[in-house]
Amino acid sequence: MIQLIEPAFYGTRMQQLSVPMDIGIPFPPPVNVEFTFIDLFAGIGGFRIPMQELNGKCVFGCEFSLHAQKAYNLNFGESPFGDITELDPTVVPKHDVLTAGFPCQPFSISGKMKGFEDTRGTLIYNVFQIIALHQPKVVFLENVKHLVHHDKGNTLKVIIKDLEELGYVVSAKVLNASDFGVPQNRERIIIIGHKTKKFDFTKLKTKPRQTLKNFLEQNANFEYLNEPYTLLADYKIQPSGLIFIGYRNKAIRKAGVRAGTENLSRVHKQPNRIYSSNGLHPALPSQETSGRFWIHHEGTVRKLTIKECYNIMGFPNEFKMINNTSELYRQVGNSVCIPMIKEIATEIKAQLL
Repeated sequence: MIQLIEPAFYGTRMQQLSVPMDIGIPFPPPVNVEFTFIDLFAGIGGFRIPMQELNGKCVFGCEFSLHAQKAYNLNFGESPFGDITELDPTVVPKHDVLTAGFPCQPFSISGKMKGFEDTRGTLIYNVFQIIALHQPKVVFLENVKHLVHHDKGNTLKVIIKDLEELGYVVSAKVLNASDFGVPQNRERIIIIGHKTKKFDFTKLKTKPRQTLKNFLEQNANFEYLNEPYTLLADYKIQPSGLIFIGYRNKAIRKAGVRAGTENLSRVHKQPNRIYSSNGLHPALPSQETSGRFWIHHEGTVRKLTIKECYNIMGFPNEFKMINNTSELYRQVGNSVCIPMIKEIATEIKAQLL
């Protein structure tokens, strides 16, 4: 049985925790360090894994969720600081790159879209305080695509303007994880700032679109759909790569619904939809903690397993999962897509460091 030491923070760095030799740390710091970085809103380490693979050393981490802290501890042997609003920026070590997948709920169409009116929306300003004090060479931010449109684009303009006032040349672009080797239609805005150079997104190397069926487990404790459902005889591959192939025969919308669409639903009520494993999977959400979408694969309809969810986010096989199933769904839905982050980080290293 694995025993976890509760997260703790002492002094100016993440607390180093002793891990039994028979357990080991899947992702130790690199031996040949080429740059340093800090991992804000670290989650379970989606930024840290690819940054370490590129010989980056993490010198500080911050993550509010206790469950995510435990997973981070298990995989990296360190426990991040907790609430960024209680963090004194002066204890953060100097670093070359600041990474932050800052909270997306205030800007997501799955949330209430209150933006800076929501207290979570102001957490970006805690990041700006650290930037102002330490002036890292590179700022690497990630958020949901809807940030582009929030408040008619004004929210993004404010973020970019604030970074420019802090002395950075800023580039921003919406990227899709499906262009980087995983079968998931997951669009995210990437914001990169550098002191003198503009990051060139055109140099990112994309990969051919993958299909979901190649990332599925062959033998597992599958949860099959044991209730009536309808498969569509006439379906097509959507431009996104999704194949909407059917739905559960359960009406979940009543008022204001066109005839024949009772089984379909809006963004935050999509457990009725069934997607083909011959296409992509929709973006894994953090709000649905029982597994969100059903897939049609080899003549059956079932949910993705937890392992499959981590597969389509690009987590390595050696990544250690901890906590209950609902929490694991939440953690992976909150994470970043590792192959996409690695390709961006590779170009940051080549272009800006």
